[in-house]
Amino acid sequence: MSRVALGKGLRALIPESVQEELPNASRMEEIDIDQISSNPYQPRMYFDQEKLEELAESIKEHGILEPLILRKTGSDYQIVAGERRWRAAKLAGLTSVPAIVRDLDEKQMMQIALVENLQREDLNVIEEAEGYQRLIREFALTQEEVALAVGKKRSSITNVLRLLNLEDRIKEMVIEGVLSPGHAKVLLSVSNSGYRLRLAERVVREQLSVRQLERLIKAPIKKPKKPLVDPEIEALQDDLQRVLGTKVSIAYKEGKGKIEIQYFSDEEFERILELIRG
Repeated sequence: MSRVALGKGLRALIPESVQEELPNASRMEEIDIDQISSNPYQPRMYFDQEKLEELAESIKEHGILEPLILRKTGSDYQIVAGERRWRAAKLAGLTSVPAIVRDLDEKQMMQIALVENLQREDLNVIEEAEGYQRLIREFALTQEEVALAVGKKRSSITNVLRLLNLEDRIKEMVIEGVLSPGHAKVLLSVSNSGYRLRLAERVVREQLSVRQLERLIKAPIKKPKKPLVDPEIEALQDDLQRVLGTKVSIAYKEGKGKIEIQYFSDEEFERILELIRG
């Protein structure tokens, strides 16, 4: 990663003293891959195995073109940026990787890891939202400051953060890629949690587009019409309910139908049988 590639937003979050320590080609070194551990502040929750394998094949052929940024921890190292390359390098069978080791505290490490991932645009929208939220929570930043740091409009930050209000299952669908960010944003317009989840499942099951989902949400809900009950039949129902002491339903049409008698225990069943037998 060149200094230019870091972008204005990242520089706004990293102190000048740390910026001076950021990577340049002349200070790169080879680090034993077994001495490197994952970033505890990694915002990415999901690494696509197929894409990792594709990157591993590319690394076998061309090597790692961009060094990792590491932090020294005792005799070993933690990844600050470049975890995907590290994972792919392990798949490719490399024993060492090119890296730049920097003296960073945990706060600086978290800032660089979060903003680097956000600016590279390799996070899904839920991971992106979690990243924004963590910047706000961990460093007491406002949404405006986060927007400036990552080079986005404040309204974009607000809209993405709203996705964290979705149910966990819906967020999982977005992370898995079976539900698009567009679908997730439309689902926010539904206030009922259970109905929202059923809609999400229907989108996945029927492969509905965002437009189809919008039309489905806007469509009026048709209430089932209550069937007309003959007053005489209704009166008979009431009589039977009084006699049997339980709910009775009579379906009658042109001399045919059925009588339903409800009971809720074996004892009640026996009691009703005795009443019927007389």
